[in-house]
Amino acid sequence: MLKQSLHQKLLQKLSPQQIQLMKLIQLPTQAFEERLKQEIEENPALDTGKEDTDSFEDSLNNEAEYDDTGNEKIDADDINIDEYLSDDEYPSYKTQSNNYSSDDEEKQVPYAAGTTFHQSLKNQLNTFRINDEERAIAEFLVGSIDDSGYIRREIIDLVDDLAFTQNVFTSEELVEKILTDVVQRLDPIGVGARDLKECLIIQLKSKTETKSRALAINVLESAFDHFVKKHYKKLLDKFNISEEELKEVIGEISKLNPKPGSSYAGNNKIAEQIVPDFTIRILDGQLELTLNSRNAPELHVSREYNEMLKGYQNSKDKSKSQKDAVLFIKQKLDAAKWFIDAIKQRQQTLLVTMNSIMHYQYDYFLTGDERKLKPMILKDIADQINMDVSTVSRVANSKYVSTPYGTKLIKDFFSESMKNDQGEDVSTREIKKILENVIAEEDKRKPLTDEKLSKILKEKGYPIARRTVAKYREQLDIPVARLRKEI
Repeated sequence: MLKQSLHQKLLQKLSPQQIQLMKLIQLPTQAFEERLKQEIEENPALDTGKEDTDSFEDSLNNEAEYDDTGNEKIDADDINIDEYLSDDEYPSYKTQSNNYSSDDEEKQVPYAAGTTFHQSLKNQLNTFRINDEERAIAEFLVGSIDDSGYIRREIIDLVDDLAFTQNVFTSEELVEKILTDVVQRLDPIGVGARDLKECLIIQLKSKTETKSRALAINVLESAFDHFVKKHYKKLLDKFNISEEELKEVIGEISKLNPKPGSSYAGNNKIAEQIVPDFTIRILDGQLELTLNSRNAPELHVSREYNEMLKGYQNSKDKSKSQKDAVLFIKQKLDAAKWFIDAIKQRQQTLLVTMNSIMHYQYDYFLTGDERKLKPMILKDIADQINMDVSTVSRVANSKYVSTPYGTKLIKDFFSESMKNDQGEDVSTREIKKILENVIAEEDKRKPLTDEKLSKILKEKGYPIARRTVAKYREQLDIPVARLRKEI
């Protein structure tokens, strides 16, 4: 049976303009510039730079007869041009605020065009005497090398791919021979290895043979797991060597490059340039916050659109095509006006949020001491500025601030709180910094276990469990005690 029922629901939906504003707030400076460029290309009613303000003032005086009826009928009286052009009535210097850094000129960092990592390897193949089939195999192997310099696939899989994709039917033996005799002899030494062990051995064998290097090769070939896990006692017993000889072996291996591909200066990876969205300076013992001027572009309505409206106003016979044109102009003006307002809201939201964060962490920004970072969560800032937590999150997750102590990601200033032995709330960042300092000062011959680290922190007034110490240590990318051991 069919049943008909009535349900009442309360829903909250964001308008398209609000969604677009949230997206603009989330964008960092460089992405915002791209979005701005895209909007200017798509909306001809938007223009950048300074305009001749006198012409705008004249046009505004001539258009005083326009009213703001709000009627949808397309007529000259329906469009109040003051809404779109009044912001351009004054020269920009009269409205310039002190929220932007004085040295925020737009700077382009030039990148020199160079040979990519894989292209360099292919070029080196010209120095080998190989036939066409061997060259095809060698080039395929070079193409299979990842950015770290390794070939991560099995030989049998490479043979199959050669047959299916290159129409080269060969054997595992020949591919193995080309790999060891050609590819693994390319520069930088160590490329083409299938694992870390092979990579290190290739580099050692390429050097002039000495007693310590020969011993290092022997250690890697027959006791690689012991070496990686730093089971030094087992290595001493297995090879019947002294601690001094083992030190020499460790010294030889530590000079090698575990990722030969990543060290290539001409790698095709583009260096990422971080552009800070804010700048915090210390002037006369006080903090000063400025917003990057690239977040505050000069936008106004295009002069051409102003002339179009004036032409429509002055024409006596208003045809349907002219009315359609005015409708198009009105739509573009509405979009341009909203976009300019959205950028202003974005600037205000960024400044208000960062200003609140700066004052919340005032002691840290004055001294740069991470131990003075207060526990701070998104809700703390959201409550101060009367905004939603999601808005604060959008600002914090993707923005950088330039400080006297380096450029920092804003979200790094947020941390949970823990109680110390005096019942005070302290930041987990403070505990991590102290943990890092304790590990840095430990005796590397007898590194501290997590249990001992937990006791030391407790003595310093931070009662945290061993499991919490292990979690913080992993977040700091610090290995366990056994792997920190040195001879």
